[in-house]
Amino acid sequence: MSSLTDTLRNYCNRLELALAARLPEEHSLPNQLHTAMRYSTLSGGKRIRASLVYATGQSLGAPLSALDIPACAVEIIHSFSLVHDDMPCMDDDDLRRGKPTCHKAFDEATALLVGDALQSLAFDMLATDPALAIDSERRLRMVGVLARAVGSYGMAGGQAIDIESVGQTLSPERLEDMHRRKTGELIHASVMLGALSAETSGEAVLAALDQYGEAIGLAFQVVDDILDVTADTETLGKPQGSDQAQNKPTYPSILGLDAARNKAEELYQSALASLAPLGDNGTTLGEIADYIVHRNQ
Repeated sequence: MSSLTDTLRNYCNRLELALAARLPEEHSLPNQLHTAMRYSTLSGGKRIRASLVYATGQSLGAPLSALDIPACAVEIIHSFSLVHDDMPCMDDDDLRRGKPTCHKAFDEATALLVGDALQSLAFDMLATDPALAIDSERRLRMVGVLARAVGSYGMAGGQAIDIESVGQTLSPERLEDMHRRKTGELIHASVMLGALSAETSGEAVLAALDQYGEAIGLAFQVVDDILDVTADTETLGKPQGSDQAQNKPTYPSILGLDAARNKAEELYQSALASLAPLGDNGTTLGEIADYIVHRNQ
């Protein structure tokens, strides 16, 4: 695990520099919006999505320099989603990553605009940043992958189902659909963006990584559901028990805690099996899957 810890730390350090260089400067107009964008994006976090971009691309021989833009894009999208999710009209949370949420540190109108501006910035980077030195066909394909992960078939759709489902008892199938959209699709997209950044990503390898991304994307949210019950606020960096307090359907509430843990383990095994075509090149991706499923925060 120590080698993975070092790898993830190196990915995070690289990402922070790339993000800081590409986010609008605080001194540029409009100052408060740009300050809030940097506050929300450069606030730490596990950076698992960006790490998956880097690890997937590297497993296929892509240099790190070819992966900075898609890694930044997925983390910027993730940051936008957290800003909006935390707002009073959504989850109404006061704490994120151990800090006041964007609408608390600034105001609700600024938080709304931060999310809008971050989303457009992510797509602008994928479409135009010259550091992403790939052909136009793959660049367009990457834009499409990320767009689907964000829209009604991805995060927005999952969040809509989540809001509609408060106080309801969902079937396991409906719960899985919600979680795949709300959380799984962006993690899945992170894997696919890393793969599309590599020149050697043939369709067979893309298919294997597609399965891997689907499995760990859902596993991530299952584990989040479990940690909302078992971890404390200090460890989580956000209010513990918020899902239960809002009467949201989760894997522990629908299946029970033990069954939820079994589900996460099944998804972990599926993710590992899908990496077989990569051989030893898939080692880091396997270790990240292990971290996602067996983490404590």
